[in-house]
Amino acid sequence: MAEDELPAREAMEFDVVIVGAGPAGLAAAIRLKQVSPESSVVVVEKGSEVGAHILSGVVIDPVGLDRLLPDWRDDPDRPLKTQVTDDRFYMLGPAGALRLPNMLMPPLMNNHGNFVGSLGNVCRWLAARAEALGVEIYPGFAAVETLYGDRGEVVGVATGDMGVGRDGKPKASFTRGMELRGKYTLFGEGARGSLSKSLIAKFGLAEGREPQKYGIGLKELWRLDPSRHQPGLVQHSFGWPLDNSTGGGSFLYHIEDGQAVVGFVVHLNYTNPTLSPFDEFQRFKTHPAIAPVFEGGARLAYGARAITEGGWQSVPKLVFPGGALIGCAAGFVNVPRIKGSHNAVLSGMAAADCVAAALAAGRAGDALDEYEHGWREGDIGRDLRRVRNVKPLWSKFGAWIGVALGGLDMWCDELLGVSPFGTMKHGKPDHATLKPLSAVKPIVYPKPDGKVSFDKLSSVFISNTNHEEDQPVHLRLRDPSIPVAKNLPEYGEPARLYCPAGVYEITYADDVAKTGPQFVINAQNCVHCKTCDIKDPAQNIDWTCPEGAGGPNYPNM
Repeated sequence: MAEDELPAREAMEFDVVIVGAGPAGLAAAIRLKQVSPESSVVVVEKGSEVGAHILSGVVIDPVGLDRLLPDWRDDPDRPLKTQVTDDRFYMLGPAGALRLPNMLMPPLMNNHGNFVGSLGNVCRWLAARAEALGVEIYPGFAAVETLYGDRGEVVGVATGDMGVGRDGKPKASFTRGMELRGKYTLFGEGARGSLSKSLIAKFGLAEGREPQKYGIGLKELWRLDPSRHQPGLVQHSFGWPLDNSTGGGSFLYHIEDGQAVVGFVVHLNYTNPTLSPFDEFQRFKTHPAIAPVFEGGARLAYGARAITEGGWQSVPKLVFPGGALIGCAAGFVNVPRIKGSHNAVLSGMAAADCVAAALAAGRAGDALDEYEHGWREGDIGRDLRRVRNVKPLWSKFGAWIGVALGGLDMWCDELLGVSPFGTMKHGKPDHATLKPLSAVKPIVYPKPDGKVSFDKLSSVFISNTNHEEDQPVHLRLRDPSIPVAKNLPEYGEPARLYCPAGVYEITYADDVAKTGPQFVINAQNCVHCKTCDIKDPAQNIDWTCPEGAGGPNYPNM
């Protein structure tokens, strides 16, 4: 049904609309109510509940929480109770592991004083604190459209229609989406959010910046044998199973209640189209220094999510008429520390302070320039600037030399306040880095053993991913011919490998001479990681929001 044939949406008016109930969005909502209690604030969240789509390591630097809610440690229901007690760094080879002395690590890499736990549970706890202050939170509603005023300013968002069939026609259960209108709208959708992506393009926010860089992070939650559980142990590694030219590494954190989280990050500027981040993760867990941790344990949950990695050089302009980007939508992850939640909270607070001041001055719909001008000179800027060359050094020189040079660069900044490398460039965007099949050696992965390593479909099952099957496919091809006509012969169609959920596959009918290979999209498997939107070499895939409440339902990831 055409837009003009649909009934008009109902509209609700607020002072501030926030997209995304992650740490940035919830911190912004709480801060607004702290400094401007009379302001009306709404948070819209596409997950079925707050935390359902939140996935992170996570080692949390508490600086953001300490500033936002100084009493959080006194709350008996606080979500973070386990502090880091042991901090280890390893360089892995195919059969062994070399532990790097902690004294060689720059001070900012020290995790003592930080907390391990579940970022999803942190967000659930923040949501309760926000609601107690009067914030309205609407989970299960995906913001699918940015609304604009007469002057081209952002005036809010619209949530998606519910009850639309796969053919695009309304079903008996059809319900029109809502318009949530505000004087200012803050976008905290996380890495590569669909609305943030369109805003960056519409307002030219990335002009004069380096291309944003990304990684894909894969994570599992395990219950360990009690004899192997060491609460507070934090372990990172780089090297095997990745080759020297492919960036990435692992994390293994022992959290509360006999549980541990294990994960693997692959930088999406990798060049071999036969690489599968999911299978690299599964292979990592079979390493002789890693596998014994999981003996006698049970895998409880799985998930995956893209991570912004460009840092200082790649942060876009954050403001535009009527709104701003916050958190990972802005690209505030500190890559070598594998941390972003502290900067997400700080950015939400900074944006909220600017919005509150604007509202108090009677402003609406203009650009919050003070937020844009302030972040580079504040805590977030200082955090990102001192690690700005770690990612480009790794990309340019490979793991062995690049990591060493990155450490040297951080030490120079720590001791001298300057970098011998200045500020390096990132180079190509991630979608432009793949080599053709003819130029690489195909990677052959071992079959999963079902004990430590697993297949994609059983992993998606424990992500509790669910979509209404009779709805339009939310993974849209700009040109349906490209996967088979271009990507398959040139790259082997890498979507079937970089997707961590088995969404994309190439199938062959019985009479292949007549039909040829077919590109199949299993949209119901999608865990909303956004990797396809980032890595597709033809930039032919647009990730859009499915019907609200669809996607993974992470318990405490």
